[in-house]
Amino acid sequence: MPTASVDSNDSTAGSSQAMATLTIRNLDDAVRDRLRRRAAEHGHSMEEEVRQILRQVVEPKNPAATTEGLGSRIHNHFARLGSVELELPSRNDTPTAARLEL
Repeated sequence: MPTASVDSNDSTAGSSQAMATLTIRNLDDAVRDRLRRRAAEHGHSMEEEVRQILRQVVEPKNPAATTEGLGSRIHNHFARLGSVELELPSRNDTPTAARLEL
């Protein structure tokens, strides 16, 4: 059985942009074999298959939620419940400035 630990570094030699390297140890042979078959079904390498799986798992479920402000997210969350129409009292008086007396 292969060995297990996760090791990551932030650079690759000769690359214009820093990319992480991930080493996974103690991976069960059965998992490795299923991963190899899955990669073959999708027509790419095991490494690419793992990259795609990791991207899917760590991507936000709702990308729009990351670009919305807090108020919009709260509104959208509660909008599913429906709205309540409140009767607003009529305003008969005209607003006036506060009187400040010393």
